[in-house]
Amino acid sequence: MTGNIETSGEAMAGRVAAPRTVAIMQPYFIPYTGYFQLFAASDVFVIYDCVQFPRRGWVHRNKLIDASGAERWVTLPLVKVPQSTLIKDLEFPPDAGEQFRQRLRAFPALNRAPSAAGPLIDALMDVHGTPLAYIERLLETIARYLELPWNVVRSSSFGISSDVHGQDRILEIVRRVGARRYVNASGGGSLYSQDAFAEAGVELRFLSEYRGPTSSVLARILVEERDRLVAELLETRRAF
Repeated sequence: MTGNIETSGEAMAGRVAAPRTVAIMQPYFIPYTGYFQLFAASDVFVIYDCVQFPRRGWVHRNKLIDASGAERWVTLPLVKVPQSTLIKDLEFPPDAGEQFRQRLRAFPALNRAPSAAGPLIDALMDVHGTPLAYIERLLETIARYLELPWNVVRSSSFGISSDVHGQDRILEIVRRVGARRYVNASGGGSLYSQDAFAEAGVELRFLSEYRGPTSSVLARILVEERDRLVAELLETRRAF
C-alpha cells in the first residue's frame, strides 16, 4: 500500500512527471475532512515529516465521539522524546498497540462502522512500525475510501539542509518535486509571500475556507454515506 511513500524524492519527482500542483502538510492522525481537500486539489502530496513535532498539534491526536455523545480526545501512545525531535523520528512504546486499544474502548461507535469502512477500522487498530508509517497507512486508507489520488512522498526523502526554514523550505520542496503551483489551506495566507513565490516561478493558491465539521473525518465516515463525502471532495478537485 505504501510503496510510493518509500520512494526517494528524485525518483518520485520523475514518476509523477512534474506535477502541476503540490500540497505540503504535516501528517495528521485521522484528520478532519478539510485536510483531505489538499489531496483533492493536488497532483502530489508531500508529507512534511522533517520538522519539529508539535506537541499540541494534530500529528498524534484527534477527537472522536465517546459513549456519551460528546467529543473526546484520543491520543496515540508515544515514547517521550526531547522537544526538538522531528516528526519522522517519533517512536511507539513496545506496548503501544495494547495501550491504544484500551483508549479506543471509550468510542463504541467504532464497533458500528459501515462495512465499507472496515479496512479503515482495521488500519486504525493495527499499531505497528513508527508513528509516521502508521499515520501514513491511515491517511492512505482514508484517501482510497474517499476515492482520492494517492501520490505521496515524504519531505525527509529530499535531504534538504536543516538550515533552510519556513517559506524557503517549502519553496525548495516545490522545486524538488517539479511543481509549478503550491496549494495550502485557507489559514496559511499569512505564512507566505505571493511575491517570493512568483519570483520562484510558483503560483501560490489557497483552498476556500472550510466550513464543515472540524472533528476527525472518521466521525463523519461512521455516520454519513460515502458518496456524500466523495462528492464534497470532488467539488474541491474541480476547482483546481
